[in-house]
Amino acid sequence: MALPFARSADFPVDKAGGEPCRNLLADHRCGIHDRLASEGWRGCVTFDCFGAGQQVSQVTFGGVSWREAPGTAPTMYAVLPVMRQLHEMLVHLHDALVLETEGPLRDGVTAALAEVDAATAGSPEQVLAVDLVALRSRVGELLRDVSARERARRRRRDGIPVPPRRVRAGADLVAADLQGRDLRTADLRGALLIAADLRDADLRWADLLGADLRDADLRGARLEGALFLTRPQLAAART
Repeated sequence: MALPFARSADFPVDKAGGEPCRNLLADHRCGIHDRLASEGWRGCVTFDCFGAGQQVSQVTFGGVSWREAPGTAPTMYAVLPVMRQLHEMLVHLHDALVLETEGPLRDGVTAALAEVDAATAGSPEQVLAVDLVALRSRVGELLRDVSARERARRRRRDGIPVPPRRVRAGADLVAADLQGRDLRTADLRGALLIAADLRDADLRWADLLGADLRDADLRGARLEGALFLTRPQLAAART
């Protein structure tokens, strides 16, 4: 109901935010949940709200749905995308805490985690007032520092060579042939890996924060310890 989408490879139709999906049933279930991919609703298959939907419906709005209180709907729909970004940050910050066991950097991650967590508990007005740009920037810098330290530590400990220069943060690797490549500890943050051939590639301890893995072939790839890899990224790839 809340989120908009455009007709594309991920959705067969356009839908505005606040407009009910044509597959939405009266009991809140999806009428084609068991055949979403086959009917062209791939965007639904790969979507993950990271718990933001539950937080908005059960906490921010106290369990009162937009069907029970239609007047709350516009505000609820505005809060959801903000809450989703906050919850995604929480997921990554929790991952960072596991990696950063001590020192000032861990203190920074802990403080950021508390700040983001507090933001998720606010009223609708407080959530909408969050400066997402500034907050994402601070969190992003922390995650970048944690990633750099962890990847450098792995390279020192295991004698891993520095990845090739073309494999870098934000790189355009659309349809790239990376089959079987040693990409351990590579910085692939924000890289475009759409339809890349990553079969049997070694991506252990690679930073995949925000990497676009749509249609990337990950069959046989080693992903143990990959940094900041999320379920939606894996759902969008071929595995």
